[in-house]
Amino acid sequence: MKTLVVVNPHSSNSRTGRRWPTIRNTLHNAIGQFEEGFTHGPDHATQLVREGLKSGAKRIISVGGDGTNNEVINGFFDDEKPINPDAQLGFVPRGTGGDLRKTLGIGRDLSSWQTVLIRAKTKPMDVGLVEYVSHTGETARRYFVNITSFGIGGLVDTKVNQSTKVFGGKISFMIGTVKAIAAYKNKLVNLTVKSPDGSTVFDKSIRINNIAVANGQYFGGGMWVAPKALMDDGLFDVVILGDMTRAQMIFKASRIYKGTHLDLPEVFSARGSLVEATSEEEVLIDMDGEQPGRLPIRLEIVPKAINFIVP
Repeated sequence: MKTLVVVNPHSSNSRTGRRWPTIRNTLHNAIGQFEEGFTHGPDHATQLVREGLKSGAKRIISVGGDGTNNEVINGFFDDEKPINPDAQLGFVPRGTGGDLRKTLGIGRDLSSWQTVLIRAKTKPMDVGLVEYVSHTGETARRYFVNITSFGIGGLVDTKVNQSTKVFGGKISFMIGTVKAIAAYKNKLVNLTVKSPDGSTVFDKSIRINNIAVANGQYFGGGMWVAPKALMDDGLFDVVILGDMTRAQMIFKASRIYKGTHLDLPEVFSARGSLVEATSEEEVLIDMDGEQPGRLPIRLEIVPKAINFIVP
């Protein structure tokens, strides 16, 4: 099977580039011969994957973090059509947050992801397609694999990406969250969630701290925000953190890490395949750990879009 390995050498605070010879040997022992491509800037991973699939690659391995995985996912499509519906996608987790790997059950250590790649079990998984407003004010469309949120999550991304990540994912996101809580004011958002049959599940104007539209379960460096989400059920889990005060966010944050927050009176949830949100205020977006723009936003599920290599 022709394989392309897409490497973000700057992931894990640039440790991936320094450890690449060891990672390469472990990969070679797991999957045999492969071609490799190193990313050099934003969206380069998307370009590498598209070129690889069009030139006959049947398997793509993403070496990096959640942001790299997002770019790789987008490379599986061209003009919103799959380049090769039979292509496979595997992961070597090397990022700051590592939230996708937690949902998939892939460990960070070499032996864990090597075992997954050797066994090569595949499963078709959903992805999300998002329409939003980019930083330049233009309408943009992009796929995501894990979670897209809006509210304080977008500000957290900004704080994390502006600071050092030397302390690792969980600490970096905790520091970013504390900084964001100090600066953030809850936003009034018009939110609609619809089921696959077109019926309305949720339609309300609500003041929010954050809304997570979840395909996976974890975000923010380990927050178990959507503990019931499944990546192959054709539905988003929409978790709404309502009009929470700064004190509530600080003292109840541990419950989000534990996944026990869904029964809080300030938290609401819904399940659906289409989500739309607007606001008269500036509401920033978090998409797989990156901050690409702001509301208004439209998210739709793309069922069983990519064959993931899973444990």
